[in-house]
Amino acid sequence: MASQLAFYFDASACIGCKTCQIACIDRSDLPTGMKWRRVLEYTGGDWIQDPDSKTLVPANMFAYYVSTACMHCANPTCLPVCPTTAITKRDDGVVLINQDLCIGCRYCEWACPYGAPVFNPETNKMSKCDFCYDLVAAGEDPACVASCPLRCLDFGELTELRSKYGRLAAIEPLPPAEYTDPAVVITPHKDAQRSGAGVGYIGNVEGLENEPR
Repeated sequence: MASQLAFYFDASACIGCKTCQIACIDRSDLPTGMKWRRVLEYTGGDWIQDPDSKTLVPANMFAYYVSTACMHCANPTCLPVCPTTAITKRDDGVVLINQDLCIGCRYCEWACPYGAPVFNPETNKMSKCDFCYDLVAAGEDPACVASCPLRCLDFGELTELRSKYGRLAAIEPLPPAEYTDPAVVITPHKDAQRSGAGVGYIGNVEGLENEPR
């Protein structure tokens, strides 16, 4: 198997503090409101009336967090739709956007099921998680990995991460892994639901927003 850098995420330990999200913004000096990494809250359940007390009580309620960024997929859907060949996949598996070639057409944004490429209104070009390739080359961890206070994030060769943590690559609200073969391994939360078969919803809708207002 060719070299493929990948992320690991432990949903069973994540508390949704968004430190990884903030560290990514800081390291990449992103404009206000623009996020390369997002922490989503997936929640569900309902309130039903207790027949005895006539009060509302929780029923089948759950919530967990998912930290997500570009998955540097084995089959990235963003790459073939780019009309200027600005998107490339390196020998180490990292998917990058060449800012000199990007024309900001947003085709990659529409094609990506993770919503990873985002439009930068300051440059009128697309951008996304670059795996902190400069830090990794210097022997350091990506900013998101280094910042997580509960060590929910890790990175390394995909084969090694799978050997250590398993092969699960999708839980709700992420899309099914067969779409793009994402370079990620996930330890699920105890309430995690299978991707494509969930009954919940994203509770922090602002986590989906990227463009400054």
